[in-house]
Amino acid sequence: MLDKIGIAKRISQELSDGWYVNLGIGIPTLVANYVPEGMTVEFQSENGILGMGPFPYEGEEDADYINAGKQTVTINPGGSIFDSATSFAMIRGKHIQMTVLGAMEVAENGDIANWKIPGKMVKGMGGAMDLVASSDNIIVAMMHTNKRGQSKLLKRCSLPLTGVSCVKKIVTNLAVLEIGEKGFVLKERAPGVSVEDIQAATEGKLIIEGDIPEMKID
Repeated sequence: MLDKIGIAKRISQELSDGWYVNLGIGIPTLVANYVPEGMTVEFQSENGILGMGPFPYEGEEDADYINAGKQTVTINPGGSIFDSATSFAMIRGKHIQMTVLGAMEVAENGDIANWKIPGKMVKGMGGAMDLVASSDNIIVAMMHTNKRGQSKLLKRCSLPLTGVSCVKKIVTNLAVLEIGEKGFVLKERAPGVSVEDIQAATEGKLIIEGDIPEMKID
């Protein structure tokens, strides 16, 4: 089973040299720490950063450099800071090759709910709706179940939707899955996790084709 760092490391394997990638709040922000050696990736933060680097070491934080989740970050050489209008022009103009988002729920048809829980105060949906409407390559980073042990991979989302039929791939602490025509297609198992474990933790339709390999995490 993976922890949050393991999920970020597995998602880093989806990166390609020269890509522009948006990282959402939560687990996705950790991906910037694990770019494969020799690869150049430009991370974009919707609050107005291009060229975002890994988290700073303790004592080296600069409060002027924060990501969309208000965490202090670093900026790589050649990086830039700009206003939200420019940031969302990049997003809406489809200049981002991959978007990594957290989620509270994902449905078997690719719907995602990640911005609101009814009855709880939220500051707003942020850039999530723009990101899911504009990106063709959305990967979700999330835990497979919630704190009560209930599946977050559902037949249908119960929470207010952020986007419809937009998720392509999901990386959880248990598995890597893709959205297929008929449900969640199981592609990889986390170390020490069986197919039966994944089936038991998945409410939505799980499609298993052949032997499922174990993830390779450095």
